[in-house]
Amino acid sequence: MAWTYILECADGSYYVGSTRDLAQRLTQHQAGFGSTYTRARLPVRLVWCAEFDRVEAAFAFEKQVQNWGRKKRRALIEGRLDDLRRFARGSDRDAWDARQRGSEDT
Repeated sequence: MAWTYILECADGSYYVGSTRDLAQRLTQHQAGFGSTYTRARLPVRLVWCAEFDRVEAAFAFEKQVQNWGRKKRRALIEGRLDDLRRFARGSDRDAWDARQRGSEDT
């Protein structure tokens, strides 16, 4: 199992990551050992996460979400899936549709 997650940093920015052990990774971020980005923006809090069957799928979704703008990330965090799909274009929309169906092709 693996996770893709979004943290909200003290400055209001978002950090997107993936990991095999979500609890451990959150502890690392809070202790300042998670990443250079979050270390400079403590404290952080978990605002969204999703579990994946494969590490590769979690990593691929992390990379996809990292390319999204703030408005689209906010829609994901708030569970506004209709808005999220509306913001998506081309292969991005196809990947989100596959994720919603539970496909491993995410």
